[in-house]
Amino acid sequence: MTRWNLGWLIGIPILFIFAFSLMSSVPKVAQDKDYQLMRTFVDVLAEVDSHYVKKLDDEGKTKLIENMINGGLEKLDPYSVYMNADEYRHFENQNEGNFGGVGIQLGLDAKTGILRVNSPMFGTPAYEAGILAGDLILKIDDRSTEQFRVNDAIKYIQGEPGTPISMTVLHEGETKPVTISMKRARIEVPSVLGYKRNKENLKEWFFMIDETNKIGYIRIVQFGEKTTSDVRRVLESLQSEGVKGLILDLRDNPGGLLTAAVDISNMFLNSGTIVSTKDRNNQGRVFEAKSGKALLEPANDHPLVILINKNSASASEIVAAALQDNQRAIIVGERSFGKGSVQKVIKMSTNPPTALKLTTDSYWRPSGANIHRHQDSKDSDEWGVKPNNGFEIPMTDEERLQYLKYRRDLDVIRMKPAPDENKIEGKEAKKPNKPFVDRALEKGLDYLRKKITKTGALPLEGSSLSIPT
Repeated sequence: MTRWNLGWLIGIPILFIFAFSLMSSVPKVAQDKDYQLMRTFVDVLAEVDSHYVKKLDDEGKTKLIENMINGGLEKLDPYSVYMNADEYRHFENQNEGNFGGVGIQLGLDAKTGILRVNSPMFGTPAYEAGILAGDLILKIDDRSTEQFRVNDAIKYIQGEPGTPISMTVLHEGETKPVTISMKRARIEVPSVLGYKRNKENLKEWFFMIDETNKIGYIRIVQFGEKTTSDVRRVLESLQSEGVKGLILDLRDNPGGLLTAAVDISNMFLNSGTIVSTKDRNNQGRVFEAKSGKALLEPANDHPLVILINKNSASASEIVAAALQDNQRAIIVGERSFGKGSVQKVIKMSTNPPTALKLTTDSYWRPSGANIHRHQDSKDSDEWGVKPNNGFEIPMTDEERLQYLKYRRDLDVIRMKPAPDENKIEGKEAKKPNKPFVDRALEKGLDYLRKKITKTGALPLEGSSLSIPT
């Protein structure tokens, strides 16, 4: 008898023992229903093991069970997932902001079910090679991703630093896929960036976007362990330079740690609710701003603009909603993604370590309004964060593609000419007639200049962006 079959025979009774221990405190009718569900699951496994046309080896059986679990979890929501030992190790490394790979955050496209790039991480091989937010991943090397789940893709994307990998992607707004090659690297993820890098010292950023009117600019690309301290450090530096207003750019930020979102919101609030969480029994926690934590005071003399778009999710929405509902910031851009759910990581075993990431709570705006966009939600329903009236900047797919390339060109200082992205398979693509204009950023700057002028600053003359070059 193989080790798997022995484990199979032992594991099924253990599964029932565990199930009965869970059911011991529930009514008998519910116990009977749960028993029948468990019986069905075990019967299916037994029939596959005995009669499936192709005998499964140990690895195949393990994959079958993982697929059964994750297939069911995916029907609950896109964020609940079972992680085997390899996937759990990657998850822990990613949260620490230091891991191997190409530097992309993955999801599944809601319309097609195809692998989607939620966000490429700044400074990583994927970012610098030209992978963009919203890209659909059609192939990894020569391997089609048609039936891939996120965890399948992670397995093939990860590898030894320095080894080559190619990805065939379809950019938003384009009809022809492109194949992009890069080399894997150890990924160290900065989360707080400025508007433009200092060419004299590439580790430094310019955080004062308008020197004349003293307008600062901070871009948060994800909410991690170090984000809170990094944002506070930049804000304190801007204060020492006499900053009068601030743009907080959360576009294409997929989220991160709830604690980081709460702490950063508190940097702009001395009182008021930041966010509340609720579980299935409507029980939860209310996070309130703590007095004395806020910077850029008094608030009336330091106006704040937050930029968001359709890829701003989770922790980004917490910050935007908290500062909008407390009337501390104006929101400019597009309606946000609508992820108002909280996942907890539950360790399932220790040898090897596996875990279940399960949606257990939802979070709500200070106003009590819903953030989460459910699978059956309509555009007319209440979800996400909307820009303030008169500050909506809707983008076409073509404009979004131009923005992402424009943003990357500002971020990446190249020692040699960049590849000509206007050439696709030897053909010239249509080039823009004029330089790209970041309309959302310009709208935010215009608002701040008008507010700041009333408090005594001089209006900006000439170029809209006063950044050293």
